[in-house]
Amino acid sequence: MKLLASLLMTAAVAAPAFSAAAADSSPGPDLAKGQASYAAVCVACHGEAGKSTLAENPVLAQQHPAYLVKQLKEFKDDKRVDPIMKGFATMLSEEEMVNIAAWLGQQKADTGFSTDKELVDLGERIYRGGIQERNIAACAGCHSPNGAGIPAQYPRLGGQHAQYTAKQLNAFRDGSRHNTEMRDVAAKLNDKEVKALADYIAGLR
Repeated sequence: MKLLASLLMTAAVAAPAFSAAAADSSPGPDLAKGQASYAAVCVACHGEAGKSTLAENPVLAQQHPAYLVKQLKEFKDDKRVDPIMKGFATMLSEEEMVNIAAWLGQQKADTGFSTDKELVDLGERIYRGGIQERNIAACAGCHSPNGAGIPAQYPRLGGQHAQYTAKQLNAFRDGSRHNTEMRDVAAKLNDKEVKALADYIAGLR
């Protein structure tokens, strides 16, 4: 009887552990399917392995998967307005979004370059230190000093096309993009500062 009671107690204690293990073993993103979906839907605009060669289209390689999924969902739901991206995002299920984002997150981004020495100096000052007298916070606080961002919270910026970054800052500034808290920061920047930040960010690594 003592042996039976001991075995029953052991089974009772082990059961939750097995249940938890079963829950943790749920399949994660399918990278092969993500690559296939990317090739079918995204590659024409965003390039092989997410390395866009078109300055108006963002580099997606090495971007945080959770951020990419959020953007795709918000294009689909019109929380981020872009008629072209709306069409593509609408084609994707949530599972396909997760698979694509996970695959892109594992692609290594190429190194970008800044082009204007004067703008780079100004951009670096703003990115690293902000503009205290105008209550503009340093970009590095959220996007990290090297532009790597913070997973699931703030996107990777380093190496992004300057033209695309400037376009997004201007969209935040004029209110046409309002799906993040960047509106309050960008609204305080002038044209030169937007251009300087975009140029500096392009060379971050």
